[in-house]
Amino acid sequence: MSDCSFPLTRDCRALITAFLCSVPLVLPAQGTAADYGRADSLTRRFQNLVANVAERPTWIDATRFWYRKSVVGGNSFVLVDTRTTTKVAAFDHARLSASLNALTSQRNTPVTLPFSEISFDGTSAIRFATGGSAYSCTLADYTCVRTGVALSPTFGAGAGRGGNPFFVVNDDQPTETPWIADDGLEAEVFAQRANAARFLQQLQPRAPQSDTNTVRSPDGSMEAFTLNYNIFVRPVVRIEGGRGAGAGGRGGAGGRGDATDVVLSTPTAATGTQLSWNGSEGHPYVMGSAQQRSLRWSPDSKKIAAFRVTPGYQRIVRFIESSPADQLQPKYQEQYYQKPGDEVTLREPALFDVASKQQINISNALFPNAYQLSGVQWWNDSRAFTFEYNQRGHQVYRVIEVNAATGDARVLISDEPKTFFSYRPAADGLAEPGSKWRRDMYDGQEIIWMSERDGWKQLYLYDGIAGKVKNQITRGEFAVRNIQAVDTAGRKLWFSAGGKDAGQDPYFTKYYRINFDGSGLVAFTPEDGTHSLYYSADSTFYVDSWTRVDLAPVTVLKRTADQSVVMPIEAGDVSALVKAGYKMAEPFIAKGRDGVTDIWGVIFKPTNFDPKKKYPVIEQIYAGPQGSFAPKAFAVGGATRTLAEHGFIVVQVDGMGTANRSKAFHDVAWRNLGDAGFPDRILWHKAIAAKYPWYDATRVGVYGTSAGGQNALGALLFHPEFYKAGFSGAGCHDNRMDKMWWNEQWMGWPIGPHYAAASNVENAAKLQGDFLMVVGELDTNVDPSSSLQVANALIKANKMFDMLVIPGAGHTNGGAYGTRKMTDFFVRSLLDRKPPRRNSVD
Repeated sequence: MSDCSFPLTRDCRALITAFLCSVPLVLPAQGTAADYGRADSLTRRFQNLVANVAERPTWIDATRFWYRKSVVGGNSFVLVDTRTTTKVAAFDHARLSASLNALTSQRNTPVTLPFSEISFDGTSAIRFATGGSAYSCTLADYTCVRTGVALSPTFGAGAGRGGNPFFVVNDDQPTETPWIADDGLEAEVFAQRANAARFLQQLQPRAPQSDTNTVRSPDGSMEAFTLNYNIFVRPVVRIEGGRGAGAGGRGGAGGRGDATDVVLSTPTAATGTQLSWNGSEGHPYVMGSAQQRSLRWSPDSKKIAAFRVTPGYQRIVRFIESSPADQLQPKYQEQYYQKPGDEVTLREPALFDVASKQQINISNALFPNAYQLSGVQWWNDSRAFTFEYNQRGHQVYRVIEVNAATGDARVLISDEPKTFFSYRPAADGLAEPGSKWRRDMYDGQEIIWMSERDGWKQLYLYDGIAGKVKNQITRGEFAVRNIQAVDTAGRKLWFSAGGKDAGQDPYFTKYYRINFDGSGLVAFTPEDGTHSLYYSADSTFYVDSWTRVDLAPVTVLKRTADQSVVMPIEAGDVSALVKAGYKMAEPFIAKGRDGVTDIWGVIFKPTNFDPKKKYPVIEQIYAGPQGSFAPKAFAVGGATRTLAEHGFIVVQVDGMGTANRSKAFHDVAWRNLGDAGFPDRILWHKAIAAKYPWYDATRVGVYGTSAGGQNALGALLFHPEFYKAGFSGAGCHDNRMDKMWWNEQWMGWPIGPHYAAASNVENAAKLQGDFLMVVGELDTNVDPSSSLQVANALIKANKMFDMLVIPGAGHTNGGAYGTRKMTDFFVRSLLDRKPPRRNSVD
């Protein structure tokens, strides 16, 4: 062995030289003052540099639409005529700008007009709103006048902004059967019993409660109401003719020769006939909200379906507002807040025959232990009504039909997965879709139903009379997202889906049409990107816009009949943006834990990216099973890009357990929220590091808010060998502490040891990395005690961490202040640099 004592020998110098050559070259460090300055100026530097991006179009009629598009420095409005396939300026921007400036003393330019919506008055004028006022400007001489107060920011005709994406087709029931997620029953029950602040005084006697709302029968002859927790009916008194009769008064609806319905005073027992007798303070019958009535008459006005309610446990979460703006002393707040395992409010359907004044018994054998029952929907012929039943634990979901003559209940549709039924309504887009969608046709003779029973979210055609599947409509290894329209006469439906086009990102939203029998599939959007569609009023044309994280939006006009391109509309131009230093996000794919499934994510680089450097990595995480969250559309700014400017690679990825893929992919989250897809995420990180030497997978941080806050701390606790630093905002750190509906959906019921296994509180002693936690003292979404219990557990385990409690804040990551704290935290933890002194005075 060579002797390396001083002075250095030739052998020793050679040995050191060889060693140094084997070490990666260390270039100037990241996290410098220059990096901070570049991050702070990112929005300003990139603002208004993307040209020719069309916003959502608004159809004026079947042949014309307008849209606003980006130009360098601002925006302009464009008018398209499909008959001539021409596009022109929607108006003279310079003349309108000058006229509006003269009227308002503003300083607008032709490309910085202070509105984003317009409405055409024929071809003679346009209307718009700005600064709280509504204006009209003629297109002949550009005279602008103030027409009043702006009641709404949108003036679009017809379907409003975006025209009519859900075009009108033949359908005897054109609206989707509603799922009443929160129809006001609980609030009404509790209002009948006491105010929230007096829940603990419920044993005190109170006078009988009266609900002054009434529900009119379809034939207009009767109205139903609740009194003393029971259901009453009374006739609607009609007065024919008579000067000033009834509520109409002189010249009103009750004027000479007219008939009017007399509006009676507050209902009393003397003014009505009592139908139910078993309602009580603890088990009242309720009306529901005006928007979502729980008491519903049959269409023939002969029967009433309603709910008798048994209130669940009335848990109250209390808050201290430490620093109110209007007084020195703190304020105290509270809210009703159910948590997993709490006793739920039970709804018992009831049926009444109005003529006989009798209640018809309904057996609950088919819907026991309900988590929730939806609102009632009668068939048009009054033969029966239906409601949807969601069993506690979300492993049985049924459509129940109740015979109006006998009260006999039967199951029309039942989904009984081994894990969970995702009961939120299905929807387009990437975030928070469910697996529930239903359309009744021909007065219930047929029903279209969404289900994941074959392992993918697909559509089924049911025989509504027999209660059996007639045929599967869609089939394959892709997930239906939503249904845009149903043509019952033509027996076709239009739907969106993800994952059907091989080789493309399975999260992209694509649009299709198919026949009820599963034949005749038509693809409207084959282009490689995530799409948005906007149909003309007569459905002859549609505007198709698609984008990716690495592709600015492209918009074209297509013909519905053959999906051919009628004319190009716009193609986003990013040349000025790239010249200013913008780096396109990079999609990246790697195999998941099973070695087969593709895991998709996105990489963001700083604008001064140098492939010769080594960059620590920060993952923005949100592993909530209700959706998928890695971005799919082009965007210029954002928190990920700003954070990257400090010398990081920032990434987002969707691991197993999130939605919009197969049922098996989603089921990883079942009773296992602590998993958060980490085995897939870590393999994804390692695959990037294996491909790119600048990706330092030995220095990985993670941050997130809400469920992402739980995930961020979970990364440090359950995978400390990989994640070195974490920032958590408003985390739901123990699923027993968070809201019932979200946590029981994925963690199940009853509460079991799997809840504790996923708890950051129970596992706090495992912390090894650096940790910063933020919580708002008035967080009404996630109980702030969840974060404080983590702090308590970390202190007991003698773990070092940082915590920021923000006075007056709700569900938050700390806003601008929290973002600065997070940035400095990662600069210290992952770059080993001192952040700038922020308390110095210039």
